[in-house]
Amino acid sequence: MKTKIESIFHQKFEGQPLIVRSPGRINIIGEHVDYNGGCVLPAAIDKYIYVAIDKRNDGVVGLYSVNFDVKIEVELNGLKPSNDFSTYVFGVIDQVIKRGYLISGFNIVIYGDIPVGAGLSSSAALESAVAFAINEVFQLGISKLELVSIAQSAESTFAGVNCGVMDMFASIYGQKDFAIKLDCDSLQFEYMPLVLDGYSLVLFNSNVKHSLASSAYNVRRRQCETGINRIKQFFPDVKTYKDVTESQLIEHVLPFDREIFTRCLFVVKEIQRLNEACHFLAKGNLLALGQHLYATHEGLSKEYEVSCFELDFLIEEVKRNPNVLGARMMGGGFGGCTINIIRNEGIASLIDNVKINYLNATGLHLEVIKVETVNGTEIVA
Repeated sequence: MKTKIESIFHQKFEGQPLIVRSPGRINIIGEHVDYNGGCVLPAAIDKYIYVAIDKRNDGVVGLYSVNFDVKIEVELNGLKPSNDFSTYVFGVIDQVIKRGYLISGFNIVIYGDIPVGAGLSSSAALESAVAFAINEVFQLGISKLELVSIAQSAESTFAGVNCGVMDMFASIYGQKDFAIKLDCDSLQFEYMPLVLDGYSLVLFNSNVKHSLASSAYNVRRRQCETGINRIKQFFPDVKTYKDVTESQLIEHVLPFDREIFTRCLFVVKEIQRLNEACHFLAKGNLLALGQHLYATHEGLSKEYEVSCFELDFLIEEVKRNPNVLGARMMGGGFGGCTINIIRNEGIASLIDNVKINYLNATGLHLEVIKVETVNGTEIVA
């Protein structure tokens, strides 16, 4: 891949580029708890955004996307948001400059093999790769944590997406054979072993994204805020859902609003499931971890109500197969991927059956993505 990217760079620009790659991510468990004060459990995966970068002596950024076959040149002082991939690049540059770091113009080539729209955070990987590459080529001395902040701020200010920190953190801090238990508020984290001896992580991309995803997300956030504010009236020491118990919800939220109670109950139980899942990983208990994935999907589908027919169908399909330890929908909901832990020797036959049944049930073709955990953003030697 390094040779390919270098060759393309030499076709489009002059110079000898530095090659950087940044991975996409999955989230093992801990869904919709990041904005509720809980922890998440992401891992970097072997799908990447690659960038080749080299300085130039003027104040111009030359940008070429291999995937879109688009070449752009823009002055450093003329960066503006757009409706394409360049927004994520320019947003990072804008953040670097606003934080007082001195850079000149540069040329950059971008290539990615992260499936777009599958919920694997291709935009965060792009932002992380660009931030890391700029830091390296201009020797700015920016810490990993500030690179995460730059990438997140780029997405919120230029792309206009009020995203959390998980995606960028996983891209930059990832480690092979580990997931990251990350508190999205304090940014405290620890690595949890993710050793899948005899098993693999396989994603089933439903290839749907229902239009109510963003509006439903906003409603869920408001419901959870209402629920915890209700609890704080009676328990002033409560700060986040990590401090909330089921009995408190039953006593003070259920009589107030049953639907809000159900949403809040999912959050409290998911926080507990994540903590237990980390214990199982530490013990190498994949069977118990898998059962928690099934429980999370049940909660996302029935309590938080962010699943859809296609995702529920994919979970029911694999539940009956003894080669599958666990599965759940992954991401915001109403489409995207399911994540599955599957015994290696059973993967091929399972995929064949699920593809046929999914096509018959939905009229859609299933995309299968087998992933492995990898290190975070790094220079390609």
